[in-house]
Amino acid sequence: MKLYLLQEVFTFGERFTVYDENETACFYIEGEVFSFGKKLHLYNAREQEIALIHQEVFSFPPTYHVMRDGKDVAAIVKEFSFFHQSYSVEGPNWQVEGDFSNHEYTITKDGRLVATVSREWFSLGDSYVIDVVEGNDGVIVLATALVIDTILSD
Repeated sequence: MKLYLLQEVFTFGERFTVYDENETACFYIEGEVFSFGKKLHLYNAREQEIALIHQEVFSFPPTYHVMRDGKDVAAIVKEFSFFHQSYSVEGPNWQVEGDFSNHEYTITKDGRLVATVSREWFSLGDSYVIDVVEGNDGVIVLATALVIDTILSD
């Protein structure tokens, strides 16, 4: 499944729309402007909240949690290293590695590909292609891409 994440420019706070391969809006992401720690709400096409992403305040390394139906289903953690960046996704036990400064990275589990994320250049605002391998949780993959984008923009 391919998802296209388009960050909308000229919005107050953070707002993203995610499209599928047919250019149909399938997810909406809205950030809270006045919150203690970053919070992103993920909505489906019917505008029902399906996940909440929130920053663990005062944590080192940076950690974000993905909540579904009030339950913590994943924690995205930036791994500490002097030489290269990497992230882990606790819960599904994924590793994220690649060229984060150019927004080109892969998500793997036990050496098997879960998803790839790549930046679309020459577009208004930030735009990403997220290619999720069938059988993997697209919502947690999307949440991972959002968290990495948030950490990089800070």
